[in-house]
Amino acid sequence: MNSVQTAVSQTSPPKKSFLYDPKVRGAFYQVVLVVAIIALFYVAATNAIENLQRAKIASGFGFLNNTAGFDISQTLIQFSAAGGTYGDAFIVGLLNTLIVSAIGIFFTTFLGFLIGIARLSKNWMVAKVAMVYVEVLRNVPLLVQLLFWYIAVLGALPQPRNSLEMGAGFYLNSRGLFMAKPIWASNIGILVAVLLIGLIGTFIYRRWARKQQEQTGRQYPVGKVTLALVLGLPILTWIVLALIGANPISFELPRKGTFNLTGGMQILPEFVALLLGLVTYTAAFIAEVVRAGILAVSKGQTEAAGSLGLTPGQTLRLVVIPQAMRVIIPPLTSQYLNLTKNSSLAVAIGYPDLVQVFMGTVLNQTGQAIEVVVITMGVYLTISLLTSFIMNIYNRRVAIVER
Repeated sequence: MNSVQTAVSQTSPPKKSFLYDPKVRGAFYQVVLVVAIIALFYVAATNAIENLQRAKIASGFGFLNNTAGFDISQTLIQFSAAGGTYGDAFIVGLLNTLIVSAIGIFFTTFLGFLIGIARLSKNWMVAKVAMVYVEVLRNVPLLVQLLFWYIAVLGALPQPRNSLEMGAGFYLNSRGLFMAKPIWASNIGILVAVLLIGLIGTFIYRRWARKQQEQTGRQYPVGKVTLALVLGLPILTWIVLALIGANPISFELPRKGTFNLTGGMQILPEFVALLLGLVTYTAAFIAEVVRAGILAVSKGQTEAAGSLGLTPGQTLRLVVIPQAMRVIIPPLTSQYLNLTKNSSLAVAIGYPDLVQVFMGTVLNQTGQAIEVVVITMGVYLTISLLTSFIMNIYNRRVAIVER
């Protein structure tokens, strides 16, 4: 018995020392790194505060309540030089950045998918035109493209007295695009409620149609029903309200005078140039992402869909694209983040985004560079994290479920 115990004890591996445990060493190094980072930030903050006090420069975020004293060309909220504060200017710049990013993401996704699919077209001319588009726009700096749209294209438009009439109340000139301005009545809430009902109904119907297809294989007209609920129902409600004399929306049309246009709504040329530059530039990168995603789908999937009698359009929409999205979404998220951050180049053409208004005018007037830069960095970081979070949720939904 003793000999057996001795043999077992000789064959059993020796116990590792506490100091040589990989988990303990990993935790120790992480704690040391965190402490070093905190100490570094503490020293930097202390040094910055001492330097600001020595230079008699105000610190803190109280400047946000001071009167701004300057105007902003495009505002989505009420803002004036006399009554607006630096905090209000920050909100105006933030909203302008968000609206450019949101509209840009929508249009660049549509154009990027269109160009990416066109690159794989069997039509030689279509494929080559798409290839030239991608190769040219990807290799020209975005700043150069913004200046091209702003100076060479929009800057060459006629003066307001010679505005180009485009019909339906649209006028185009060097000061931008003028169009009808919607005026909301007090009963606009009815139209908003109908739109929400349509969206909820669309969500419920799409889930029901998907379950029915999984159980029975029968397909339902999801697209037509979506258009009917989201667009048709609000338009029908609007027509009915207008017929009974309770029109929820009226329009103020721009009027052409001797030297200028009055009334209506103006879209600044800086906004148009920024949007065109961001959309066309980012779409070139998304097109390559889409092309790679489609090529990643096995050719056998296309052949199988063709053997079932599906048309090329149905094959692309129902078979290829859903599988390609698993490859497309991760790099697509990066392009969305790039578009949002590239919108800061608006300062080069004078569009009042967050960087131009807050890090430009506000920083110069207040001199509180640290606070302004920290707030701006925090805003872009938050926008990027929220965009990544939303896209990651969608990515998990379309990911392949492993057994």
